[in-house]
Amino acid sequence: MTRNHQLTPAEHRVVRHCRRPLLTQRWLRSLRYNWERDGATLRSFRGVVRSGAAHCLEAALAAAAVMERHGYPPLLLDLESRDCLDHVVFAFRANGRWGAVAGSRDVGLWGRKPVFRSVEALARSYYDPYIDLTGRITAYALVDLRDLGSYDWRFSTRNVWKVLQFLIDARHRPMPTSYRRYIRLRRQYREFIKTHDPRDTPFTLGRKHWM
Repeated sequence: MTRNHQLTPAEHRVVRHCRRPLLTQRWLRSLRYNWERDGATLRSFRGVVRSGAAHCLEAALAAAAVMERHGYPPLLLDLESRDCLDHVVFAFRANGRWGAVAGSRDVGLWGRKPVFRSVEALARSYYDPYIDLTGRITAYALVDLRDLGSYDWRFSTRNVWKVLQFLIDARHRPMPTSYRRYIRLRRQYREFIKTHDPRDTPFTLGRKHWM
């Protein structure tokens, strides 16, 4: 598959346990969030297992590496935000429907059950909980990490910055939404955080679809 493809015992345990997207989601939720306090990182699956922490893109890469071992193509869905703080999830199909596995410091940006008819519908499921004081999803792109060829995004012990550039360069599809609706949701969020943890979300509509 790639250089250094031999799994370590710790990696093997993760792959053996995470046979399905839901189990991979639970594993990601057990990790610490990577706040990058010592500088920016972009760890591979190997780096995530070693550190026991991941931010959203690292979590998506780890999920892609794990689920690829169980027959899923390594697809990432990049959600582009107006404040340049994008969110990235591992996207998968089951029974013809789309779902996602994700890591985030925000509850509403975790994974989704495979119930969405299209990639755009999956992307739109993240629109409401993405809104805070600056964030708003404006476009999305689905990429296949196999297009990176021999680049070792799975097991490299270094930061895999090429993946970030790959996502930036990907053709994104616009996701137009009502500006009036956006203003209403942002006002709702502003009221919510006066008495709640900002990492939570007031947008619970459709929560039955969250993984």
